Amino acid sequence: MRSWPVIAVMFLALGGLSAVAGYEMAPPRAAQWREIAWPFPRDGWPASRAFRCGAAECGTEVEVYLRPKFGFCNCDSGVGDDDEVDRVSDVDMISPRFVPRKTGDVVDVADMRGRIRAYDIEMPGGKRTAIGIAASHRCDLMAVAAQGGGDAAQVQRATLKFLESREMKTWMTAAMEGR
Repeated sequence: MRSWPVIAVMFLALGGLSAVAGYEMAPPRAAQWREIAWPFPRDGWPASRAFRCGAAECGTEVEVYLRPKFGFCNCDSGVGDDDEVDRVSDVDMISPRFVPRKTGDVVDVADMRGRIRAYDIEMPGGKRTAIGIAASHRCDLMAVAAQGGGDAAQVQRATLKFLESREMKTWMTAAMEGR
């Protein structure tokens, strides 16, 4: 009968160690994005969405703004070049004073091909980083603009990871089909 308490303590210790090991081996928690109000004036485009992720979760504070633009893309070739990203990605809504950091790259977002480009933007509080994405679906365009306080690679990484989430892929696909 005296062995029962020893066995119980051993099981509790083993369970505690297993819990700690499971916690340590678990993948990092996904960044916590929360939807915020659209911060820009309403215009002729359909409903838009905006999201924020804090520095603790994303490594730097990042805001992402997305909206479909119907009939706004070359139906045959899609998003053709960086000049088009500059014009349509809505980075100018964050700040009209933006400068591309370098040539953009091809990107795939929610089964849409497009281009992505990083910018330095002037804000009242100083310089920040912006990311512009323009991705096409038939003759339509998904415009994505993001801003953050970190370096361009960090803001771009957080933005693309967010856009790869199932929720955002589903919304973008539905928004583009929902003419």
